[in-house]
Amino acid sequence: MGTAERVLAYGGGWLDRAGPLRADPTTLDALLTESTTVLLPMWRDRCLVDGHGPVRLGAERAALVRSAAGETVFLGLDGETAVFAADLSELPERSAVEMAGAVRSVDVRALVGRLEPGDAAVQAYARGLLHWHRQQRFCGTCGAPAVAGGGGHLRTCAGAGCGRLLFPRIEPAIIVLVEAPGRSGRCLLARHAGAAEGAYSTLAGFVEVGESLEDAVRREMTEEAGVTVADVTYQGSQAWPFPAGLMVGFRATATTDEVRVDGEELLEARWFTRAQLRDRVASGRPLGRADSIDHRLLTDWLAEG
Repeated sequence: MGTAERVLAYGGGWLDRAGPLRADPTTLDALLTESTTVLLPMWRDRCLVDGHGPVRLGAERAALVRSAAGETVFLGLDGETAVFAADLSELPERSAVEMAGAVRSVDVRALVGRLEPGDAAVQAYARGLLHWHRQQRFCGTCGAPAVAGGGGHLRTCAGAGCGRLLFPRIEPAIIVLVEAPGRSGRCLLARHAGAAEGAYSTLAGFVEVGESLEDAVRREMTEEAGVTVADVTYQGSQAWPFPAGLMVGFRATATTDEVRVDGEELLEARWFTRAQLRDRVASGRPLGRADSIDHRLLTDWLAEG
């Protein structure tokens, strides 16, 4: 089964996002007070958890949390159950934890592996959407306040004569497993600026304006590692709401063995055989982040030979 056919971390959420309901504030207001409605509280991009995992608030405590929340957003429907998220970032951490009936706040990335994939996806979705609201309080055109609407999926500039509609934006990035030319069975990994000695991962970079994904692969590999690539092939994508990314995975083949790192984003890059990567795994070194498409690209490549 290829990378694109399997669910990566932060994807495959169980919610029906129910887009048409976002334009119906009367129905959303009614859903907020339904006894079956679930509210997911967040604090400064962190999940609020108890001994069982992220807390899911019912009607009574949810009303208290909503009264203190900076924003409450509609995430979608779990069957017939409406699911919302509320941002308690304006409170001190301890106050937010206590109000939600939680015991602490945790980064959702620390919960991956302990949560079902769909649950992690919904928590990450809530995190990304609430983060956007905190960063988009004002219109970038005229500077007037921007008012939330659309169930939390829209903000509208309140400035006279402006009225610009503001939507959550994602920041696409490519991440690439580069293979050496020929049949040498090697891939290129790099140590990024700030990474620990001996910590290697695949190469990645943001897509620029006016650029296709494939163009971004070719440019980034040339700029960062001095590697010209061909045979750029899509492998899969991953939601990465930290805070608003979309990671798009590729494979590519280098036209030569030559590598010249930029010395800024990449400190070094080298070719690894499958045997060398297996030795690294055996010695306890991870193949990228366990929750990242980086890990999937490498494990798929290892499984081929």
